[in-house]
Amino acid sequence: MSLLQVKGLRRDFGSLRAVDDVSFTLEAGSILGFIGPNGAGKSTTLRILATLDVPTTGEVLLDGHSLVDAPDKARPLIGYMPDRYGTYDDVTVFEFLDFFARAYGLKGTQRRERVESVMEFTGLTPLAQKLTTALSKGMRQRVALGRTLLHDPRLLLLDEPADGLDPRARIELRELLRALADQGKAVIISSHILTELAEICDTCAIIEQGRLLATGKVEDILQQGGGSAVAPELTVRLAAGAEGDAVWARAERLLLEQPRVVHVAREGEALRVRLELEPGTGPAQVDAAAAVLLTALVSAGLPVCSFSARERNLEDAFMTVTKGRVA
Repeated sequence: MSLLQVKGLRRDFGSLRAVDDVSFTLEAGSILGFIGPNGAGKSTTLRILATLDVPTTGEVLLDGHSLVDAPDKARPLIGYMPDRYGTYDDVTVFEFLDFFARAYGLKGTQRRERVESVMEFTGLTPLAQKLTTALSKGMRQRVALGRTLLHDPRLLLLDEPADGLDPRARIELRELLRALADQGKAVIISSHILTELAEICDTCAIIEQGRLLATGKVEDILQQGGGSAVAPELTVRLAAGAEGDAVWARAERLLLEQPRVVHVAREGEALRVRLELEPGTGPAQVDAAAAVLLTALVSAGLPVCSFSARERNLEDAFMTVTKGRVA
């Protein structure tokens, strides 16, 4: 049985339906990217999963416990990190985490060992005696994540955890989350920044205007939307000695003469080539079309030094699934 089961979740605020018939499951050890624009219903869904709000209709089961009928049994299994998380003035990192460890009912040696373990895992040990108000945004996010981990929850709900972080802090956060999943925890990350989820999520769920449009691996979602795992777009680079405009113009003209090529444009030191293929075309068909183009270029004596197809990503999946649906 899946660790988390969400069935027909709906949340109305008067005449506004913020969440509309959302259903999905999540296994232990998996990371789910909850994707959608601002106002799509992500935070409302996470608040319901955190037992901070009650759905109008629907059911949520966490390890067999109903979040609606028995929230007290489910809460010890949940770690929730909201999108905005404040700290207290004149409190050190250790004091902050120790306070919440006490709130979670941890006592004595067990509490101290748990706080120290969480600080070590999140890289906060050197900052134990530093005031939380003096920390950078990235370190404050680590403190917030540490607080979320103190009671060793099985499900982590993270709302925009990388918002405002610099590139290094984002990479370090991804590494922490991957380590948590490897420990067997289920993780849901809500975000509207698709690139930050691409390298960490096992699966994704795309929500728009309160409705869940697709769930699954990126490749599966692309197939659901009538797309393919590889975009019909190629990048062609010529050797450095072929910088004359005449050579580039000849390559561009030759490509435009080939079947299935609908657009060629020079961008810096590369040619971007867009193909027109049948809906649902898979990687094998894209490779075959690309091979024809490469053969034509080489046969014409053009000095091709690089030739590649662009893989589709979360951004493509989102645009494919929401096409024609976004207001």
